[in-house]
This record gives sequence, structure tokens and C-alpha cells, in this order.
Amino acid sequence: MNVRDVKGIADRMRAEIAKAVVGQTETVELMLTALMAGGHVLLEGPPGTAKTFLAQCFARTLGLQFGRIQFTPDLMPGDILGANLFNFQTSTFTLTRGPIFCELLLADEINRTPPKTQAALLEAMQERRVTIDGRLYPLGDRFMVVATENPIEQQGTYPLPEAQLDRFLFKVTLKYPSLEEERAIVATHGLRTGTPDPAALGVGVAASSAEVGEAVAAIAGIRLIDEVVNYIVALVRATRESSDLETGASPRSAAMLATAARARAALQGHDYVIPDDVKALALPALRHRVILSPAAEIEGRQADQILQDLIDRVEAPR
Repeated sequence: MNVRDVKGIADRMRAEIAKAVVGQTETVELMLTALMAGGHVLLEGPPGTAKTFLAQCFARTLGLQFGRIQFTPDLMPGDILGANLFNFQTSTFTLTRGPIFCELLLADEINRTPPKTQAALLEAMQERRVTIDGRLYPLGDRFMVVATENPIEQQGTYPLPEAQLDRFLFKVTLKYPSLEEERAIVATHGLRTGTPDPAALGVGVAASSAEVGEAVAAIAGIRLIDEVVNYIVALVRATRESSDLETGASPRSAAMLATAARARAALQGHDYVIPDDVKALALPALRHRVILSPAAEIEGRQADQILQDLIDRVEAPR
């Protein structure tokens, strides 16, 4: 498979998702990039901005086994992973698998559960496997987590620890639609109050799991020249040298940004990474990996603003 085939898969997926989801073009692009880069996505936005529905449509276009966990304060790690239960008929323990055993997991309102339950996802997201009673269970190469959180409501929420945030390739902030998009949403979805069924809206399977696997393998061959490598490193190191940031991005984030840039290059139809690929992904790839300094917090500055200033200031190769 070559980059033209990868772009073809992405074009088909975009077309299928667009049958049901109005707008959210940037979010769809970042989800496609994360899929091809083998990463996970955190969607942050106010209620009613189609976070859950977008994840459902995304899974539908791939024909993936879709799982959903509604995170609540009383959720336990075993409710996610599953547990070995004793079978009195056979006098043996039998594994009852939790909802994490799927291909695309929607972790809905992930910040509504305590850190010990959030931590149940760490091994799965990093190594695509889980450990239950000392035994390893693989989740599959295509396992992907799409998590959502609401930035408005703070009562009864538990901020994600830095180790958990670092497992996400992108943090995407969803905004309200434009006037034209909102009119289209009302015209399309104004007949029902619940979440519509993607299949009922004509969303079909655009690519098989095998095709996605071939696409991911093809992306590994995308060229990344030294000048672009130096540019990625300069961007990440600039976050550590900024007086507005108490903690900057890690070397792992630089490696993940490079992988994502390769994926974006393929989705755009070229077999080499250009600085614009890095620029387009730097903000969603880094915004959740930095911590503001106390002075910046007092001044009311935002991480996105500081990072955008750094992206504009660091010179890109020509």
C-alpha cells in the first residue's frame, strides 16, 4: 500500500462521517491521524457538541467492535477490566471480560471517576494489553481510546493525572458550530431527541481492519529528514525553556509528534513530512503535556496561547 491508497482510505472515511456529523472537520482529521499513528484522543468540549456521536460514527466507518464506558464516581477498575469469577459447576475461575475488550473504546466523561479507576486504562493505552490476576490479555493492534470530558462543570470531577494525559496523542478542544453548521444540525437531527444511529443515517464501513493495518505499515516508510527532526526537537525544547511554563513537554512527546506528522503527511497524499505537518499538530499534541507557571496562572494566560506563541517564534526549516 502506498500513500495514495492511505489517502483514499481517509477520503472514504471522511465522506461517510460527513453523512451524519455536521462540521467538526478538524476533529475528524485529528482522529484519523491518531488512528494511523496508533494513538489515542481526548475530546474536550461542552455538552451537546457531538463528542460521543462522533466516536460512534468513527467506529462505524471502520467496522470496529465498539465499546463504551460511562465513567462515574463509583466505577471500579474491575468494572472496566473484568474479573475472574468462580464457577461452582466446574469449580474453576472463569474470566468475565470487561468493556475494555473491544477495538475502539469510548471513555465517556473520563474525569468523573477517581484516579485509581482512571489508572485502569494506563496499561491498555500504552501496551494494548491488560493484566488480570497476574495474567496478560492482549487487546489487539488496532485498540484505540477516544475519551471525552466536559471543561465547564467542575463539581464531582477528578482532573486527569499527568501520566494519564501523556497516554493521549492529541487533546482536541471542540467548539460550538458556526451559524450555518448549527442550522444544518437542526435541519438534519431536529426530528429526534436521543443520539441518532449512525447506520440509520447512512454511515457505512469505509475500511477494514486489515486495510488500516496496511496503511499504518505504509506510514512507517514516510520520510522524515533531519531538518524536520531538528524542528520538532526545537519546538519541544522551547516548551521547557519558556518562563511561562513550569513543566514542558517530554522527549516522548517529541517522538509521538514525529509519528503523528508522518501519519498526517500520508493522509495529505505525500510521502515525506513537511514543517506544515508539524505545525498543524503541535498544539493538540502538546497542550495537555505542559503545566503553566504560577505567574502565568495569576495573569490568566492559557496554555494554548503560550504554545501558539512558541510555535510562531521557533523558526521552521525552508
